[in-house]
Amino acid sequence: QMSNSSSITQFLLLAFADMRELQLLHFSLFLGIYLASLLSNGLIITAVACDHHLHTPMYFLLLNLSVLDLGSISTTLPKAMANSLWDTRAISYTGCAAQLFFFFFFVSAEYYLLTVMAYDRYVAICKPLHYGTLLGSRACAHMAAAAWGSAFLYAVVHTANTFSVPLCRGNVINQFFCEIPHILKLSCSDSYLREVGLLVVSACLGLGCFVFIVVSYVQILRAMLRIPSEQGRHKAFSTCLPHLAMVSLYVSTAMFAYLKPPSISSPVLNLVVSFLYSVVPPAVNPLIYSMRNQELKDAL
Repeated sequence: QMSNSSSITQFLLLAFADMRELQLLHFSLFLGIYLASLLSNGLIITAVACDHHLHTPMYFLLLNLSVLDLGSISTTLPKAMANSLWDTRAISYTGCAAQLFFFFFFVSAEYYLLTVMAYDRYVAICKPLHYGTLLGSRACAHMAAAAWGSAFLYAVVHTANTFSVPLCRGNVINQFFCEIPHILKLSCSDSYLREVGLLVVSACLGLGCFVFIVVSYVQILRAMLRIPSEQGRHKAFSTCLPHLAMVSLYVSTAMFAYLKPPSISSPVLNLVVSFLYSVVPPAVNPLIYSMRNQELKDAL
């Protein structure tokens, strides 16, 4: 069984189109999205790093988020662009492993970071007098480091586990980038159940983070309703709205991708959905954050 797996030197990814004109159209579309994402996330990183007014926990976390966004979109899109441009579907075995590792790493770190950001908003609105002590620069750095570190460990374990499974069902991946469930579909033994178990554990952790975010927002809402002035309520709401919008975008696209019934599954729909949750959040995050934010606009 192992001989089959070790003889795979490359995988074939799902192509967005077979017609040359469409491939070039996809390439230019992806290039536009990618450059816009690089520019907007880069601007946020630069603004937060260079403007000392923005050296607060909220913006420090936003800077981390932008770095992760750049990482996750750079893991999937450039390869898809190259494949569209050169009319190929191939990705090398090591390239596939690297893509799987980095995608998992950036996406899970981003999700943990969104959880930390929910805590930041909770403290800012429900316990404003304790904000400095509960979320000092050191505590904030520790939380961000925990998000990065746990995601890294996580990605190592998942990648090692996925690629230790013997593969004997060809090398065609039904996805435009290397992703765990799609590689497990190529396995031929029961050893993939170990990775499925790990994914279930991950899903439970993810659910825990989600519950934490929801509970934080219930508390925030209750605190907001107690704010006497309309202006105060509006200000509190506008600092939470971007984060809430991002969490919704992130969770809804990922849930739809992984939990949709097989009956409505088609290659085209799968492509669109995977594009939604892997490319849209990192491209849209900077817009969501900078639109409502005067401080950030001033810094830019």
